[in-house]
Amino acid sequence: MYIEIAMFAYFVVLFLTLRDVRIFKRTGYRSYRTGAMKGLAASSLVLIGAIAVEANPELGLLFVLIGLFINRKGVRERVFTSAGTLDRFLGKTDYVKRKSRQNR
Repeated sequence: MYIEIAMFAYFVVLFLTLRDVRIFKRTGYRSYRTGAMKGLAASSLVLIGAIAVEANPELGLLFVLIGLFINRKGVRERVFTSAGTLDRFLGKTDYVKRKSRQNR
């Protein structure tokens, strides 16, 4: 049962990380990039915890819990204006035009 809990947490963190990457690529907002980087660190720690559950369930679930605390995202810009529930769940946003950089 512990391995199922740990693997569910791993897939949730991985899904949220990929969702943040998608939103960052569409909008360019830095907070989503920071969230994706935190998600990568958190998913690594949760995966280590899922592996450690086999040897010591309490220690493994402690790693999973610490990884979930690392995955907290913080304050974000508002990106969903008229999206439905499924679009929000999948991270669909409108593309935001970025200011072009001048050639150097």
